[in-house]
Amino acid sequence: VQLQASGGGMVYPGGSLRLSCTASETIIGLYMMRWFRQAPGKQREFVASILSTDYTTYADAVKGRFAVSSNLANNTIFLQMNRLEPDDTAVYFCNFRQADVGGPVDFWGQGTQVTVSS
Repeated sequence: VQLQASGGGMVYPGGSLRLSCTASETIIGLYMMRWFRQAPGKQREFVASILSTDYTTYADAVKGRFAVSSNLANNTIFLQMNRLEPDDTAVYFCNFRQADVGGPVDFWGQGTQVTVSS
């Protein structure tokens, strides 16, 4: 299974971007999809998650500005990012987590660069 992330780019502060992440095939047992980000010189951090039940959670830094959604019929998740700030600059990674008898299995996308700058 491969995850393909897209939608990154460069925007001014206050702008918006919509990221997408699509799996190459349906993942049996998929139950959690997440977005992470990694800024230069920093550790990768959690951004948002959505369960197969559509329950969502967000990091405090993005609450009220970002929205995660999914279209599992197309094996795709989205991250709508509004009111972007320079601190949102990072490489954004998607993650799909599959339930398995041996423990959860994680699939990662390759990352897409988001740059917020004036």
